[in-house]
Amino acid sequence: MSEAYDAVVQREHEVFAPGVRRWPLALERGQGSLVWDVDGNEYLDLTAGWGVNCIGHCHPALAEAIAEQARTLIQTTNIVYTRPQLELAERLDRITPGSMHRSFFLSSGAEANEGALKLAHRATGRARFLATLGGFHGRTLGVMGVLGQEKYRARWSSLIREARFVPYGDLAAAESALDGEVAAMIVEPVQGEGGVLIPPDGYLEGLARACRAAGALLILDEVQTGIGRTGRWLACDHSGVEPDILTLGKGLGGGMPIAAFMATDAVMASIEPGDHGGTYAGNPLCARAAVTVLRVIEEEALIARAARLGQHVRERLEALNARCDRVESVRGRGLLLGLVLRDPAVAAAVHTRTREGGVLVNLTAERVIRIFPALNIPEDELDRALDVLESMIEKD
Repeated sequence: MSEAYDAVVQREHEVFAPGVRRWPLALERGQGSLVWDVDGNEYLDLTAGWGVNCIGHCHPALAEAIAEQARTLIQTTNIVYTRPQLELAERLDRITPGSMHRSFFLSSGAEANEGALKLAHRATGRARFLATLGGFHGRTLGVMGVLGQEKYRARWSSLIREARFVPYGDLAAAESALDGEVAAMIVEPVQGEGGVLIPPDGYLEGLARACRAAGALLILDEVQTGIGRTGRWLACDHSGVEPDILTLGKGLGGGMPIAAFMATDAVMASIEPGDHGGTYAGNPLCARAAVTVLRVIEEEALIARAARLGQHVRERLEALNARCDRVESVRGRGLLLGLVLRDPAVAAAVHTRTREGGVLVNLTAERVIRIFPALNIPEDELDRALDVLESMIEKD
């Protein structure tokens, strides 16, 4: 490591909480799908800040909009009207399913999911929730009750009210668990942190029917899968399912902290002033950024591009799977893909070697290489990154 890197690490160790596992990497700047560290080394970024930078790092239109808004109005209280928040709500109304008209803005996906759970309780009068094993909805205390990964939940079990958990993709198990006590089932249309799992055909449609029959609500967590990531505006668009409550985050702000929960008129009518909120919720700066992200996606036709590039990546990874015994399978939809390796130790080594080779990917669920780049990543950069990844997997 360099003196510049060591200096950053030493300074952080003196003042920062030890609650984050860092990569041995100190980044300085980014542009598009490229980032550079403090020593000027270049990396191809296939993580997009965990799917956040959906139009790339520092997109010129986004940077300009943020700068202009910062000179105009950054923050107010959330008890006044602002144009950026209004325009964002109107744009979301246009791109979300059917009767999903009402938006409530917050700063993070976890907050949005907290709001969704509280809204479901308000709307139904019930206090139990159904969630899926492997699901991930945030790490704040409220949503940890529906977090289907024991490694995150175990240390706080005495503080949380746990949901009932059923296997992801198992419709019969969900139907059996939905009873008169359940306020809502919360589920990801594609499990991201759980290993980029795609549910069986008909699963989401079946959950919607089962929830209606039980008098429960269906909450779709699209924090990672929404905003074009899977080749549609929302992952639920692939199945045509209309949830009762929908949550968004990550890519919504393109790098700025903003999230939302949305609901039908009937469901959102149950919420009252003061039931949920946040000081920075829907502030003009972040709302303006989100409006710009949605506009860029439309103007640059990035949803169709995500579908096309996702198919291209899948074909390359399927070819790798056919010739390399270390690969077990390929999962995903659009530009949210998972390459499943057979051996967790090999997966960890590949993850490290790929970064050392100048490409950033994510390792999740012990042996799944998760690939979720910017929707506008240049195809030649994407191919160059895949060349590196493939060589590191096939390397002895």
